[in-house]
Order: sequence, then C-alpha cells, then structure tokens
Amino acid sequence: MKTTPTALLALTVLSILSTAGAQAKITAQSIIVNPTTPDLSVNVRVDRDASGAQNPAYRIGDAITISATTNRDAYVYFFNLDPGGAVDQILPNRLGGDNFVKAGTTRAFPAPGDGFTYNVAGPAGQSKVLALASLSPLNLDQLSTFKTQQDSFATVNASTQAGLAQALSIVVSPLPQNSWVSDTAFYTVAAVNPVTTGSLFVATNVNATVLLNGQRLGGSNMTYGNLRPGAYPVRVQASGYREFAGTITIRQGAMTTLNVDLAPQVRPPVPMPRPVPTPPVTPSGSATPVLDFIGNLLGAIAGTQMQDPARSAYDQKVAELQRQGYSIQQSSTTPGGFTGVLVKGASSVIVTVDRGQNRTVRVNVSETTTYQY
Repeated sequence: MKTTPTALLALTVLSILSTAGAQAKITAQSIIVNPTTPDLSVNVRVDRDASGAQNPAYRIGDAITISATTNRDAYVYFFNLDPGGAVDQILPNRLGGDNFVKAGTTRAFPAPGDGFTYNVAGPAGQSKVLALASLSPLNLDQLSTFKTQQDSFATVNASTQAGLAQALSIVVSPLPQNSWVSDTAFYTVAAVNPVTTGSLFVATNVNATVLLNGQRLGGSNMTYGNLRPGAYPVRVQASGYREFAGTITIRQGAMTTLNVDLAPQVRPPVPMPRPVPTPPVTPSGSATPVLDFIGNLLGAIAGTQMQDPARSAYDQKVAELQRQGYSIQQSSTTPGGFTGVLVKGASSVIVTVDRGQNRTVRVNVSETTTYQY
C-alpha cells in the first residue's frame, strides 16, 4: 500500500472482482499477538467489510478507507503487507495529522480534511492491514524512517510477514504487555485482465478513407481500437489524390500510427482545338510597325493571314519548355487566352497567356518543385 498526497495503497488484486468467500473470524494471530489479554482493544476494518470477517475485493486504482475502533484512548499505527512481502507504513504520515483515537470511537483514515487518500495498487493477491494500538506513542525509528525531509510516508525496513512481526515485537517489548494490542483486516485486489487487442491511428494531410484488410475502417485522423494483432494491408483514399497502399502491423496493447501525405492526382492533358485564323487588321491597307514587331516576335504572320497573337505566344512558350524536357499534362482555353500545365520530374510549370489592352499579350510562367524529406 503506497501513499502519496493522493496516497496509493500498495494493495493486492485477484483475478476476480466479486467478494471472495467468507473466512473464519480474522484475528491478529497471522502477524503479531499480544501474549496476554490486555485491557486495550482495537478493531481495524476496510470500508467494504464492516464486519471484519470477510475478504472484500478491490480493483487497482480504487479508493479505500481504513477505520480503527478502540475501547480506550490510544495511538494507532497501520502497516500494509502485500502478497510479495512488501510492507508499507501508511499511518502515521506527514500528510494526515495525528493517529490518536479516542476511547469508544471509530476513526476513519483518511478522514474528511486529511491531506491524502488511499488507493489500491498491485501486485495482485491477498493483502493485510495490521493495526497496532498503544496507550502511549511508539518509537518506530528501528522499524521505519523518513528517508528525506520531502518524504510524506516512512519506509519500513522489514519485509515479509515474519520480518514485520519480529520488528514489531522489538518495538513493543519495552512496553507493559497490557498497554498494546493488534488486529488485522484482509482484502484482495483483482488482477487486471491483459489487453489482447491493439489500436490504429492514421494521420493524413487531407480528409481520407481508410481501408484495413480490404474492409472500410472509416475516416482518417481518427483512432480505431479493439483491433486483433497482426500484419494487414492498408489503403488510404481521397478524391483527387493518389491512393496510398501499404502494410501495417497491429501490436497487442499498443498504438500503431501511420502518417500518410497524399499527392494530388495529375489528370491527362485535354486536347484544345486550334482557333480559325482571322485576317489581320491593317489600317490604311498596310501593316503598322507595332503589328510587324509582334508578328516577327511570335512568328505569327503567314502570307496574308495572322494567327491569334495569344495562341502564338502560348505555343512558342510551350515549345520552349518542351525543348527543356518538360511534357505537357494539361492545356485549356481561358476567357482571356490560354493556360497549360507541364511537368518534368518533381517540377511542374503553369503557363498562362492573356490578351491585354491596347493589343498587348501577357505571358506568365510559374514553376513549382516538390521535395520529399
């Protein structure tokens, strides 16, 4: 039974959660017995057994209250003995005030206002709480010590039931035999059933659907539990993105995390109809210097016909990028001109050509490169 400011009893647990079968009347003879019949009596109880004749069960983490009743004014000391033989002194401590119990009263530990609680901990099995009552305060320096000034609970030097009985006998030997007495309470701690399943968390950069072992699991960025351990194929899908396919391993009692960055799906280029050439507009029957300049620059004049300058500029820029190793993936018309997407390796280029005012053409080229780390 360990104790902290939210104190933890190093109590024990069985694999059952129901109350164990009643035993014969529990006495203090299992640990330490006063050789005489003293005038002093003490009864120790756990909160799930008011009679003191049962063996109640607790889960790990359950709160537990221990009470003591005396027929005379007495100082009460509590020791917890777990199935592994570890001994904890749980009363007195530096958090819960005094350990004095008035005659004919029952005092609960912890009581309202105490600075600690008792909570059940492992290992699983049968545990005992020994209450030792004395008419005068006991010197426990040979039995337990506070290792540091920060310790709230004393560390017991003895271990096992026999070791505790021997150490307590030394403590009480200087006292009159009718001035001390002991009592014992029993309880069990239910063993925690082992976790036999695992869980999976799939993190994605977009909302996606997760399929595990061919079955739809649900959306991404969610945790799925109660999965049987093993290796499974997994697929992550999202509209407009390339599907991820791989294998993951679900482990018993553990969380498996899969991080997926889905890449956009590149669509094949859409063929774009070529516009019908229109006759050039030449004021006063002759080409202007500006028109001649544009025609020479874009290669747009052929005989007496001139192509759409925006189309010519677009074709010229696309051809230039293709000579650099880019392949066109998408091409389309826009209200103001033309746009296309070209790809080379991890780089993609967007070419946009718009018709401007005053017979101008704007050509814009933007490049994006994706790096993986």
